[in-house]
Amino acid sequence: MSLDTETVRRVASLARIHLEEAEVARLQGELNGILAWIEQLQAVDTSGVEPMAGGGATRLRMREDVVTDGGIAEAVLANAPDRAGDYFAVPKVVE
Repeated sequence: MSLDTETVRRVASLARIHLEEAEVARLQGELNGILAWIEQLQAVDTSGVEPMAGGGATRLRMREDVVTDGGIAEAVLANAPDRAGDYFAVPKVVE
């Protein structure tokens, strides 16, 4: 499948993308390359391959759930514009 310049302009219009005239030819080449890649993928034999609806069938490795303070308060607050002890100081917003 190959897109002509009028189809590229139509796709850009539907996507609300403003294209300069010089960009149409470049975008046409890129879109045609994407469609060629999709056609190449459709040629792959997938018979006997079970469909997959995400990675839900895999189990995640569990780790110990430990609460910590991070231990890096100084590094976190090093670039703070204003601080009060180990906390960010912010302007009062409620009277």
